[in-house]
Amino acid sequence: MEHKGSSRWEGEVRLYVYSLKQDDPKKCTAAKLCRFWMAKAIRQASRLPPGAILLDPTSKNVLLPSDRERVARRGVVAVDCSWKKVDQVFSHRFRGRDRRLPLLLPANPVSYGKASRLSSLEALSAALFICGFNAQAERLLTLFKWSSTFLTLNRNLLEEYSSAVSRDDVVAVECSYFSG
Repeated sequence: MEHKGSSRWEGEVRLYVYSLKQDDPKKCTAAKLCRFWMAKAIRQASRLPPGAILLDPTSKNVLLPSDRERVARRGVVAVDCSWKKVDQVFSHRFRGRDRRLPLLLPANPVSYGKASRLSSLEALSAALFICGFNAQAERLLTLFKWSSTFLTLNRNLLEEYSSAVSRDDVVAVECSYFSG
């Protein structure tokens, strides 16, 4: 039996969402993840799980497949906030190992095609793919009608990022797809 705060699927990566409630609740992917027990809601920054990978779009550290063990043991945290307030939100340090996701194309209706403006759902799914938890990532992408398009738009990128060994490898992939 499932209990409050647990992952829907035992034995999978623990996902957390720290929601700042800055977006339209009807479109909020983070809220839906929590309603379907695919992520645990965190209500205070002081309650973020120690050692978890914190997805921070302003971080200099990029998420790599070598983060897999930490992701498996400690989980992944998405901070759900408005893209208009990202700099303000991430100007102070959160507890956790911060990582930015490599460049990807969002499929969500609000930011479709605007590189790296991912929803929380897309960000968590991408982190899972990069670290090799593909089945769990694909389950997340069943929550919205549009979310399977995220994988269609980014499959090649995600495959290349998931085989990267270093930050330089990721930057090379980003440059080959997004420069020019």
